[in-house]
Amino acid sequence: MSMRGVYTNVTDIRRKIFTEVARMAYEGGDYSRIIDLPYKIIPGEVGTYRESVFLERAIVEERLRLAIGLPLRDMQEHAPVSKGIEESAIAEKYYDPPLVNIIKFACHSCPDNVMKVTDACQGCLAHPCKEVCPKDAVSIVNGRSCIDQEKCIKCGKCAGACPYGAIMKMERPCAKACGMDAIGSDRLGRAEIDYDKCVSCGQCLVSCPFGAISDKGQIFQVIHAMKTGIPVYAAVAPAFVGQFGRDMPQEKLREAMRALGFADIIEVAVGADLCTIEEAKDFMEEVPEKQPFMATSCCPAWAVMAKKLYPELASYISMALTPMVLTGRLIKKEHPECKVVFIGPCAAKKLEASRREIRSDVDFVLTFEEVMGMFEARGIDFKKIEKDDGKLSDASADGRGFAVSGGVAQAVVNCIAQMDPGREVKVASAEGLANCRQLLADAKKGKYNGYLLEGMGCPGGCIGGAGNLQSQAKAKGQVVLAMKKSGKKCALENENKERLTELEE
Repeated sequence: MSMRGVYTNVTDIRRKIFTEVARMAYEGGDYSRIIDLPYKIIPGEVGTYRESVFLERAIVEERLRLAIGLPLRDMQEHAPVSKGIEESAIAEKYYDPPLVNIIKFACHSCPDNVMKVTDACQGCLAHPCKEVCPKDAVSIVNGRSCIDQEKCIKCGKCAGACPYGAIMKMERPCAKACGMDAIGSDRLGRAEIDYDKCVSCGQCLVSCPFGAISDKGQIFQVIHAMKTGIPVYAAVAPAFVGQFGRDMPQEKLREAMRALGFADIIEVAVGADLCTIEEAKDFMEEVPEKQPFMATSCCPAWAVMAKKLYPELASYISMALTPMVLTGRLIKKEHPECKVVFIGPCAAKKLEASRREIRSDVDFVLTFEEVMGMFEARGIDFKKIEKDDGKLSDASADGRGFAVSGGVAQAVVNCIAQMDPGREVKVASAEGLANCRQLLADAKKGKYNGYLLEGMGCPGGCIGGAGNLQSQAKAKGQVVLAMKKSGKKCALENENKERLTELEE
């Protein structure tokens, strides 16, 4: 059971921070007033969530810094919370790696990988837990089971044998959510990220019940770009439908985004269609003659993971540009002087956009959650926004389906079916990085020769991304509905397809 989709205190504070950072950027002026924000977000003199109000405000300070794109401060030396803020008030990209950060003094140092006997133990006569333990780590003390952690090898046999389910494996939520095994412990038992393994999927930051993990943001820089008078275009990921709630249907989105200061909005599903056509061509050309299988390219967490763990398979990932990049290029061909903001559910896209070869196509990345902070800061009442025809692009149903696990592969299969009707395409897909790793391990053994492989770093696909506002089930329902409403079914029906060659140059 995960806490995703549940509105908690942690969610509330995170969203207040995005709102206050956006408000500060819109208002402009002297940014040293950031020192007042922790008192606004955490009022009063008694701690609400933790033992002290000072600790709560100190954590909020660090979260404010990260939301602006600033690094965490060194706890061993004094530095004002505003340190570096003037330099970051620019209309360009601004954050230094790492993207995902642990605020150490907010970390609970959760026990990780510990077998624990709970109060549900009935001190039964049979004590099967003791009988099945291969290391003699379970003893009966005062009639109840007791586990010697020195001897325990965490095999879980005792938990499986207990008729009451009284033994549980305690795992650190961030480490459990990390499909890359990138989270360990520092010398004080606090969580620590191994950045050589991390692919910035962001699952840890939405799984930490203490709000100790946060990624860096660019709300500040986006608003500054708008204030310079440069036209700023919003490219919204296919997962956007329904994200802003029932008072913000698609028919209101263009007007609402203009109220934030965007010049216009376009669906990244257009780029998804072009990516589909490209991947379909790649697959038909390469598999199985030149390579045993082909993997899709659009999820950056999946692609980076594959390159890190299986460098020998890296060349089997499609060379197609991602929907984000293709959409960015499309916008910049028409509006050469503009800036493009990709708005989606994804933390890893922030990393993809800051790669040297992509910087000129996509200037900023915001999550749906960060954009909601901008709406709040502007005081925009969704009920009062006028509706239009709701047409944000010419995208196909298949392009819109990219948001859901299995959707990318399905789009490519449908495309190939039209290009080469007799050809059978076998597909295997995985969601969540742990499952994606297994998929690649099996592919390496030759299990998927001739296949098209789709990997999605987040559970459920993009609709399970770290920057979503809606629960996975609700988001999936909305995406499926949007696909049904699409006038065009297959990527090949997209009128932009003639422009693929100029976009690839």
